[in-house]
Amino acid sequence: MPSIDVCFSPTLLPLYALEGKIAVAVDVLRATSSMVTALANGVEHIAPVSELEACWAFKEQGYLVAAERDGIKADGFDLGNSPFHYLEEDVKGKRLAITTTNGTQAIRLSRSADEVIVGAMVNVGAVAEYLKKAGKDVVVVCAGWKGVFNLEDTLFAGALAERLQDSFELNHDATLAAYHLYQTAKADLLGFLSKSSHVQRLERLHILPDIEFCLEEDKYDVVPVLQGDFLVKAE
Repeated sequence: MPSIDVCFSPTLLPLYALEGKIAVAVDVLRATSSMVTALANGVEHIAPVSELEACWAFKEQGYLVAAERDGIKADGFDLGNSPFHYLEEDVKGKRLAITTTNGTQAIRLSRSADEVIVGAMVNVGAVAEYLKKAGKDVVVVCAGWKGVFNLEDTLFAGALAERLQDSFELNHDATLAAYHLYQTAKADLLGFLSKSSHVQRLERLHILPDIEFCLEEDKYDVVPVLQGDFLVKAE
């Protein structure tokens, strides 16, 4: 039976052997939630990049360019890191390049895995079904915040572990910790996270609707998968 493990921060990835496994990169607030939303609403593909300059260069190729630093949309870019940008804008058929403080780095640092997919609360059920069909060991790569642990990505790992518990081994301490944390929090995720550092950071930016959106489970059945340098919808 395959197993699911959890890496609480990309800074810990050197301690994990990703070869032969599927990496699930997650940045619940808000990068991976926005990526799932973008693909669900017709974006052709997404180029996740680490630096602002690399992202901006895609504009010359006709891409929409989205950038966020410290929770704030970067000056001059078309879009920021809110999932609502991909509901309100005419994004269908467009190509998107995006860079964020944490999420895009987690994706790129996971590339030694056999496969990299993107998870969020908004597609957690679809991710679980995808992993059941794949039947490989899984490592959830939590984006965290600038290299340190955060609660919201860990709660995603726990939600995923709950959905996989009948077909995957939950025999890693990090997975058990995430699973039990989610059991404590799942009745009121927003309330549980209300004192967390990133929720408070985003509330200071007056974007509570973004937080509520990103904590809603199973809004979409889309699973983004990294093919080469681009995220596309899994078949």
